[in-house]
Amino acid sequence: MKEFMDKDFLLNNDTAKILYHDHAKNMPIYDYHCHLPIKDIYEDRHFSDVVELWLVDGKFGDHYKWRALRNNGVEEKYIMGDASNKEKFLKWAETLPYTLGNPLYHWSHLELKRYFNIEETLSLKNADEIYEKMNDFLRNHGVRDIINMSNVDTICTTDDPIDDLKYHILLKEDKSFKTHVYPSFRPDKILNIDACQFKEYIDRLSEVVNYSICDIDSLEKALIDRIDFFHQVGCRIADHGLEEVVYDDSTKEEIDIILKKGLDGIKLTAIELAKYKSYINVFLGKEYFSRGWVQQYHMKALRNNSKRMFNSYGPDIGYDSINDGCCALALSKTLSKLDETNELPKTILYSLNPSDMEVIATVAFCFGEGNNPGKMQLGSGWWFLDQKDGMQKQLTALSNLGLLSRFIGMLTDSRSFLSYTRHEYFRRILCNFVGNLIEEGEYPNDIEFVGKMIEDICFNNAKKYFDDNRK
Repeated sequence: MKEFMDKDFLLNNDTAKILYHDHAKNMPIYDYHCHLPIKDIYEDRHFSDVVELWLVDGKFGDHYKWRALRNNGVEEKYIMGDASNKEKFLKWAETLPYTLGNPLYHWSHLELKRYFNIEETLSLKNADEIYEKMNDFLRNHGVRDIINMSNVDTICTTDDPIDDLKYHILLKEDKSFKTHVYPSFRPDKILNIDACQFKEYIDRLSEVVNYSICDIDSLEKALIDRIDFFHQVGCRIADHGLEEVVYDDSTKEEIDIILKKGLDGIKLTAIELAKYKSYINVFLGKEYFSRGWVQQYHMKALRNNSKRMFNSYGPDIGYDSINDGCCALALSKTLSKLDETNELPKTILYSLNPSDMEVIATVAFCFGEGNNPGKMQLGSGWWFLDQKDGMQKQLTALSNLGLLSRFIGMLTDSRSFLSYTRHEYFRRILCNFVGNLIEEGEYPNDIEFVGKMIEDICFNNAKKYFDDNRK
């Protein structure tokens, strides 16, 4: 029987062990998509209690853990309610042993090992002692220490177009912090014309750009102005959250009419919504291309399933799920529309639905370019799929249908500063996946070549992919 989570955890053959320990383990991290609060990084926040860092900090925390707590029958007062931090920690310690088979068990214990030097498994038996040990660590270590301990080269946060990027600008001037931190452009609220807050959001955007947005010309101008501002601050990545993928051709005149109806609060038809969202996606894609940006499409999330809990606590609290439905045709038409004029930017495609892996891989690789290796990417296992089975499925689909060697690797997509251990988790799974191919005689035992490939997937490919156009 293997020891629990020893140094060769998830490495099931000798080749995998060599690839991980000699090539993957010490590579820096390029975290190109996350939801970390930039203010905390700039101010080097020191958390007063580990619950604020590990479980919940107001509405900002680890919704993976919240879902597990709820599914274990824990009352909401111990999750997002008014229970004390110690009480919340004890409820997590009581729940964690029941997460057998869930990646939370591995992630949580990797976090305990890597940051707090705690080798014991957490349960109610030792919860008091571990709680104190974790808080002792936090008394002397802030957010920047955690980032440095994780060997993070680059962080790309997720930022709204109306954000003033104040803390990004300040952090850029702080030469004492060596990790590069850049904003990413997330235009979802502009795309979601059917949201009840759309008019309110456009009014706020008007205030930011200092002119009225009342038609498609002024909206396009505002988007260009904000993209240019983000570019000046170092942004080279956009990220679109597409709950459903739609496409319909239109004229600019049609979009002007649709936009004005949306601003007036008039309910739009499905066709009008598709036309508007398609037009804005293509318009933005061309702007990204002209600046050398990368665009990401995160697809198939079904959000805020519980209306009761949404009304009580708002979005992003663990009540989202995988969505179904078709995406191939609309996705293909969107990419093709950009490709027609040779204005398709580098693109990363993710689906939260594992049944889409092969679909979006084959669509993506229709748009590769001979002079741009790895231009189109099948994104890593994301959100509900960033566990062992999901990562293996993504690696298998990518290997079968594309080039694993050009893959840009893992991201955290997290609000937690401790989640960099997910890169370790991914790297171990990657090395075991490749090690199995070699051990089974499906690829030559050329460790020098394959080791370099592993290093590229862990860091080098992402560094080149995102930073080639960074001036």
